[in-house]
Amino acid sequence: MSKETHYTVIGAGNGGKTMAAHLALMGFPVTLYNRTPENVAAIKTRGGIELESHEGGPHGFGRLALVTSDMGEALERAKVIMVVVPATGHADIARVAAPHLRDGQIVVLNPGRTGGALEFVKVLNDNGCQADVTVAEAETLIYASRSDGPAQARIFRIKDAVPLAALPATRTQRVLEALTTAYPRFIDGTSVLHTSLNNMGAIFHPALTLFNAGRIESTGGEFQFYIDGVTPSVARILEALDRERVTVAAALGIRARTGLEWLRMAYDANGATLHEAIHNQPGYRGIKAPPTLNHRYITEDVPMSLVPIAALGQRYGVRVRGMDSIVRQACIIHQTDYWRRGRTLDKLGITQLNVDEVMRYVMEGRGNEQ
Repeated sequence: MSKETHYTVIGAGNGGKTMAAHLALMGFPVTLYNRTPENVAAIKTRGGIELESHEGGPHGFGRLALVTSDMGEALERAKVIMVVVPATGHADIARVAAPHLRDGQIVVLNPGRTGGALEFVKVLNDNGCQADVTVAEAETLIYASRSDGPAQARIFRIKDAVPLAALPATRTQRVLEALTTAYPRFIDGTSVLHTSLNNMGAIFHPALTLFNAGRIESTGGEFQFYIDGVTPSVARILEALDRERVTVAAALGIRARTGLEWLRMAYDANGATLHEAIHNQPGYRGIKAPPTLNHRYITEDVPMSLVPIAALGQRYGVRVRGMDSIVRQACIIHQTDYWRRGRTLDKLGITQLNVDEVMRYVMEGRGNEQ
């Protein structure tokens, strides 16, 4: 792909602003879309985003080709559409984008959480989208970043390797080739079920938040989330949830990474137990707990990560009592039915499919209910 590849970044939060600025600094024409005009007013006035980085990373003023709150305008010139919004917004983005998408365009969910690409494709189909569009999802956001102001962003780190998969997997190579000039760190993630079931946030975030609920509410999150919050007992709960996730993946014929393997791969943190490995990860030191329980660790990770993993388990014969209990506690605390609001198998378009049919759908694009 040449530097003439036009990118559209959907979402102007921490990740979206960082990605738009970085792509612009690399020389790509970039459109930034946000549904709320006030949120991007300062960027529109300045014509771009000021990017800073730690340790000599990409920095400077990323001048954008267009800043808009009109989806039709945002997608008009796009070759690659990078969706960088909370997973709770994926279905809405798909609904709004459906009439404007064109043959050959690529949509990448950064990240998909669990079932992101499956849900996005089903919503496009349900809304009559006839365009031959390729939808893919990343396993995690490629940046560790934050927003420093209305038109400023800061990169702490760009991850070394991020698995990515298209739906179907036969199109993954096409997506990687389209992204390689800008993002050579994206690697083949095998299938969207692999990227979805290796979603470690589903295991670490909701349970750790809920089991520290009293402390979060009484201190406003003034403690170290992983160092103080992960006690031996809490770590054993995380291990039980992790075993359920790995077992759900195995029921679909997938070898998912365990939490210990993930900590070793991502941070070179080792230990005989999750408690040891988490406490051996220096990067977790200093990370504060959420200041409130009304936080994406529950509001996003329960419906968009835990619910679909648990639903896959229930459908394909895996006991997921640990996950079920975490979802139930989140429902009680937030007085919300996360089972209904979350990514059910119906919302993913795979309710009637057996294991072979699900795998054929994600690998080859055949066998879905549509």
